[in-house]
Amino acid sequence: MKNLSSIVVLCVALLSFSCKEHKETKIVDVAAEYQCPMKCEGEKTYNHSGSCSICKMDLALVMEGTALDVNDMGISDESIFNLTTKWNTEEGKMIVLEDLKGKTLVMVMIYTTCKAACPRLVADMRNIETQIPEKKKKDLRFVFVSIDPETDTPKHLKEFAIENEMDGEQWTFLQGTEMGVREFANVLAVKYKEIAPMDFSHSNIISVFNTEGELMHQQEGLGVNNKETVSKILELIQ
Repeated sequence: MKNLSSIVVLCVALLSFSCKEHKETKIVDVAAEYQCPMKCEGEKTYNHSGSCSICKMDLALVMEGTALDVNDMGISDESIFNLTTKWNTEEGKMIVLEDLKGKTLVMVMIYTTCKAACPRLVADMRNIETQIPEKKKKDLRFVFVSIDPETDTPKHLKEFAIENEMDGEQWTFLQGTEMGVREFANVLAVKYKEIAPMDFSHSNIISVFNTEGELMHQQEGLGVNNKETVSKILELIQ
């Protein structure tokens, strides 16, 4: 899986929350993944063996089936839904990340006063969104997490959403606490640093999570080829 190191960071960070209330856990099976050896359908994978519908070659095993610990709420140890920080949406509602459970999530960390990288990240998110069939968008959430919670109030985020024509149901903007934002950034291996008032240097990473909040894919850079990202999203919402 791409960006395995980021996924390892995710696991370590989530497992380190020793102050959380202990929950009973159980083991659940995760299906193996198979893929055409010729990659006729790009990075598309299947959770069963068989043959490629295009070249008819046998699908190759690319990831062994495994088992994950899940707590009594049905959340695996690798899920961001274990994070209990509260967030404010652009609509002024207070949520926790688990409230997004059930949707495939495409998430990025930005700040709205940015004049350099962030507008390009916004454009990248919009470009990804345009490649998703309209009828599938109900299963998705494109989530922007602000790294400048002091400036990016819910009111400011709402204005930004309207200005950028991202005020539909599939778009969500989040303002957290400084500690909550830092915790979330560490989980995703996103680095950021304030270099002047309302000016930050930061990583440019778009992350894709499945409906259980588990990291499945990351795209790093600006204006990069997003074919793999779109393919992974379509696979998750099929």
